[in-house]
Amino acid sequence: MRHGKYRFLAGAMALPLLLYGVFVLWPYVQAFYLAFTDWNGLSSGAKFTGTENFTKLFSDPLFLAALRHNGLMLVAVPLGTIAIALFLSAATQRTKVYRVVYFFPQLLSVAIIAVLWQFIYTPNSGLLNGLLRGIGLGSWAKSWLAEPNFALIAVMVVMVWSAVGFYVVLFTAAMESIPGDIMEAALIDGASPARIFWRITVPLIWDSVQVAFVYLGIAALDGFALVQIMTVGPGGPDGSTEVMGLGLWRNAFTYGKFGYACAMGVTIFFLTLSIAALFLKATKRDQVELA
Repeated sequence: MRHGKYRFLAGAMALPLLLYGVFVLWPYVQAFYLAFTDWNGLSSGAKFTGTENFTKLFSDPLFLAALRHNGLMLVAVPLGTIAIALFLSAATQRTKVYRVVYFFPQLLSVAIIAVLWQFIYTPNSGLLNGLLRGIGLGSWAKSWLAEPNFALIAVMVVMVWSAVGFYVVLFTAAMESIPGDIMEAALIDGASPARIFWRITVPLIWDSVQVAFVYLGIAALDGFALVQIMTVGPGGPDGSTEVMGLGLWRNAFTYGKFGYACAMGVTIFFLTLSIAALFLKATKRDQVELA
């Protein structure tokens, strides 16, 4: 009987595992191999070059600039998104209609969000500069995506804006699972709302916050679509919004350096795994159990 069950499970899992191996694992294996070659994407063969691609990669000033920009995004985007999402979740916990409003950006594709914010950032007729002029702050109006000092910040604002709604819903759901008598006991003991939030609410929903850090960290190592659509160049001005994904795309599909692009992809792969593991370890806390 038990052997029959195992045969059934093996037969049921065979096709999904085969498809996973062909369409997921095999492309990874190919990319790892091509990272050590000079393949141009068209030739039938590829010359093995050893670690030459990786040596060039870490002496490439554009890739190093992209690494710095993604590093900055890795700090700013998760912290900014989680801080805003926690605040909005606590402020609108009893008002469900606001959650729908905050979640709305999740219904839009990245391309639509990028084009929408391009219009918002337009220097002369954009909503942002128009608002600044309307409230008497016309001197603050800028060409947001055309100035090196502000272009990356402008992109990060869009990343936070587009992500925050999802985490508002996630954190609100976690907050609603906290028993009400815990909050009532804290209020009876004289705890302030701020103290309740930091000492009770956040520790009890920390698993959700930890997940948010990991997912947002992975997203911050990407940023390709927004940069590709929103910025001049793309990646400009003067490389101020260059990100690793954009460099990979450019080397593969513009310059035909698929081997070099695969080396970038392998580097991003291991970097993403390392960041995810680091975030999990850094945000690990003793689990708070409800009696």
